[in-house]
Amino acid sequence: MNAFTIKDLENLSGIKAHTIRIWEQRYSFLNPQRTETNIRYYSGDELKTVLNIALLNKYGFKISHIDKMSIAEMRDKTLSLNQAQAQIERMVNELISCMVDMKIEEFEMLLDGYIKSKGIEKTIPQIIFPFLERIGILWITNHINPAQEHLVTNIIRQKLIMGIETCQSALNPKKTVLVFLPEGEHHELGVLFTYYLFKSRGIKVIYLGANVPLKDVEYVATLKKPDLLYSHLTSVANNFNFEKFLVNVQNRIPEFQVIVSGALTQNYKKRIPTNVSFKKSLTEVMEYMTAL
Repeated sequence: MNAFTIKDLENLSGIKAHTIRIWEQRYSFLNPQRTETNIRYYSGDELKTVLNIALLNKYGFKISHIDKMSIAEMRDKTLSLNQAQAQIERMVNELISCMVDMKIEEFEMLLDGYIKSKGIEKTIPQIIFPFLERIGILWITNHINPAQEHLVTNIIRQKLIMGIETCQSALNPKKTVLVFLPEGEHHELGVLFTYYLFKSRGIKVIYLGANVPLKDVEYVATLKKPDLLYSHLTSVANNFNFEKFLVNVQNRIPEFQVIVSGALTQNYKKRIPTNVSFKKSLTEVMEYMTAL
């Protein structure tokens, strides 16, 4: 059985923990259990209820009104929301619910439907990135089973690879990018999306994959002479030293421009090597690619 802390509910729903506690005191839709040390924990069903309540409340429904609804009525009301952003947030909630319940076929069906409607390039930033951002904390705290993580990430990975393979764009032979993940980084989803974005814009991609020693990057870069190197860091191993990686990049491949995006770039305060540039958000990544 899935068990979630009040902090998990806060991260997944966007509702502050103290607000959730007030809801518990005033309304009947949440009844958490407690551990032997008196710490609240919530079931998967309660998580899904909070997700629906947060969505309805954000788009105009009063909590006192929501409290009188049955689970089925809450579900119907979320489906009736016609604002574009509300529909996107509902989709993300549905993916989270499918993951919690291990409804993997439904998870894939939802993704396939959105990809068919909007295309892979819109699906990734609108649906998949917000989904991964919201559930990422659960992976760190081990509040979901690793099997759940592997199942959903492998489905997303398949969709990205499918998008890369089917992408049709006239290549610009004057532009080549070498894409890789350094040793200690195994999370490919972000860098696969950048692979898709480069290819869709007519840029030739040399993809080395995950967990690549820098000496191998140096060898291929020296041989193929790409216009730039690109890496996206999501969640590296504990022994990964970002500063050391950047210094090694400067020392081993100073003649190449290296672009780095991902979570590790956002709080890095030390000096950045002259041949390295950070892209700290998806917007910055997209703007950079458009300017190439």
